[in-house]
Amino acid sequence: MKRLIPIAVVSLLVAFGARAEQEIGLSVLTMNNPFFKEIADSMAAEAKAHGYAVLAVSGDFDAAKQQNQVKDFIVRKVSAIVLCPCDSKAIGPAIKEANAAGIPVFTADIACLDPTAKVVTHVATDNLAGGRMAAEAMVEALGGRGEVAILDHPEVESVLLRTRGFERRLAELESEIKIVAKLPGGGDKAKSYRAAQDIIQAYPQLAGIFAIDDPSALGARAALEAAGKAERVRIVGFDGQLEGKQAIRMESSMPIRSRSRTGSAGNRSRRSSRT
Repeated sequence: MKRLIPIAVVSLLVAFGARAEQEIGLSVLTMNNPFFKEIADSMAAEAKAHGYAVLAVSGDFDAAKQQNQVKDFIVRKVSAIVLCPCDSKAIGPAIKEANAAGIPVFTADIACLDPTAKVVTHVATDNLAGGRMAAEAMVEALGGRGEVAILDHPEVESVLLRTRGFERRLAELESEIKIVAKLPGGGDKAKSYRAAQDIIQAYPQLAGIFAIDDPSALGARAALEAAGKAERVRIVGFDGQLEGKQAIRMESSMPIRSRSRTGSAGNRSRRSSRT
């Protein structure tokens, strides 16, 4: 999916009639997450083949910073703007400024939730289905019973869909799994480590953690290792980064399962990756 998203976006730009031999402004959630870094790199390569240059910047999880980046794109009179919003609601005013300037705006992976902002199209994974598959993987991993927690990132639309799919599918399966906590990990390894520490301390009988991306899952794993509970608590993550795959392939003392953005739920021996 990380390669398909930029290819689809550039194809739409060409079809939409964005001026060739001009710049496309791209602002992603963060360049520290390999998923978004590869979106930027792949989009630059695909755009070059069609006569465009890509000006790629990182919002660094900062909605205000990303809004200023959009303003800079407008001043540069880019041909189009592509966004992976840091905050699905807060990005609305910046998109409306681009609308007023006559610059087409596209979103990738994370949608804008401001209904008054005009986005040409949105290209993304089926995050709701991914969350549902993560719930099925959790039920399988825990044998249908136990306390679980969610490491969340509610500022972005894609994660809202993942957690919604996870919660709804758990309810449909009528298992004995109970969600006891939902804390923000920010899609960041260090923040998720701290959030997981709080969860582990508050819920000594914790059996599982649903992490909304690989950095969250890896942060949770580190917290469990530090607490001496890595063998007891199962992690279901969402993504397909190299570090996440390596963690899955490691010895059974680090039990992580993952829902890929392109494939089915996997475990340490069976893992789909984003391609």
